Amino acid sequence: MIFPENFVWGAATASYQIEGAVKEDGRGQSIWDTFSHTPGNVAGDDTGDVACDHYHRYRDDVALMRELRLAAYRFSIAWPRVQPDGSGPVNPRGIAFYDRLVDELLAAGITPYVTLYHWDLPQALEERGGWADRDTAHRFADYAEAVHARLADRVTNWATLNEPWVAAYLGYGNGVHAPGRRDAASALRSAHHLLLGHGLAARRLRPGSVMLVVNSSPVLTPAQVNDPAAVPGEADAAAVDRIHALLTRQFLDPAVYGTYPEEVLAAAERNGGTGHIRDGDLDTIRAPIDLIGVNYYNPCVVEAGPGLPADAAWPGSEDVRFATADAPTTAMGWPIVPDGLSRLLVRLSQDYPQVGLMVTENGAAFDDVVENGRVHDADRVAYLDGHLREVWRAVEAGADLRGYLVWSLLDNFEWAEGYRRRFGIVHVDYATQNRTLKDSALWYSDVIARNGL
Repeated sequence: MIFPENFVWGAATASYQIEGAVKEDGRGQSIWDTFSHTPGNVAGDDTGDVACDHYHRYRDDVALMRELRLAAYRFSIAWPRVQPDGSGPVNPRGIAFYDRLVDELLAAGITPYVTLYHWDLPQALEERGGWADRDTAHRFADYAEAVHARLADRVTNWATLNEPWVAAYLGYGNGVHAPGRRDAASALRSAHHLLLGHGLAARRLRPGSVMLVVNSSPVLTPAQVNDPAAVPGEADAAAVDRIHALLTRQFLDPAVYGTYPEEVLAAAERNGGTGHIRDGDLDTIRAPIDLIGVNYYNPCVVEAGPGLPADAAWPGSEDVRFATADAPTTAMGWPIVPDGLSRLLVRLSQDYPQVGLMVTENGAAFDDVVENGRVHDADRVAYLDGHLREVWRAVEAGADLRGYLVWSLLDNFEWAEGYRRRFGIVHVDYATQNRTLKDSALWYSDVIARNGL
């Protein structure tokens, strides 16, 4: 299984999950600082105060990337490092860190892929309404322009947002992520304002390649998980279509076609109305993009559930039951369904043929153990091998897929799960900050070397 000659191999991380140094060099407070310091919000009351100390150890981490033959590294910029209060002048000491990181990557022959928003909204903006307030979209565009002005002489690959569904619906809908709000109307408004911010920012990121990163999954009935040919009944098929609209089409239809699915508008009408969607917004959101970033971990499994109320994270999901897949699971409890990735990539390529695709996150948490200086993570190797075979099949089936970025380079702060879940191909001992290449890292390096499986 040989991949196209120009296929991009790399890894991904996010600022709050690895950087630490939350009070250094003028960095402001983010919503994740506030959320993680509130007892009970994060497993073990863990915080990202130190995390992987990447802020101080980035040179060593880039050296590991080079050793692993990575061609690309996707990282996010911490908005509160650049603008401590979310607006106003750039903090020179904060942006200088990313100057140094980009230079180090380029010196190692690694292409930087910059994500401008991976959930660490400046706390000052949250106190003015956060993403539920329209002004935050405009502040995001100003921030994006400031970062582009500083780094565009060396960075050509830009992602505006990471997983706006998560930011909106886990942050403002069911409250399991920062800022911890629980209000369906706020979640729907936030989703729209995130998209508006994307559209405003995308126009300011030229010259450059612009990407929107979504957490997309194939939406399947329980029967379809292991039998792609299974034909659901009418009620189950309707549930599948509605959840696909709420998860994926809600973000990609506006970004690519300038339209919202009817299911999203109906959900908004039932939860505060659609007054936040103003004339001209969809034209703004439909800024040309070059790539759709796809973060895939597992399928979304649903069936008809007459009489059930909407799930707090899914406004508009009345009469739908969220089910489980008959499949092995990771340490997160997420079902392992590798061919869900090929099904997803082929469909996205068919639904949005004018935009290229990149797998921007794919990986798994397992309970890793260091033994005699090694981490024998056979489960992760099997997971990655299975998913990469499906990536290859998607390419063979015609998906316009440009690359694959494993999640994650390093074990890190896994949001509400704290440090108890390890996704890295590199093990981090949080007490000593010692890095150990897992077997999966060595395996992945070999995949890169042969450009295939």
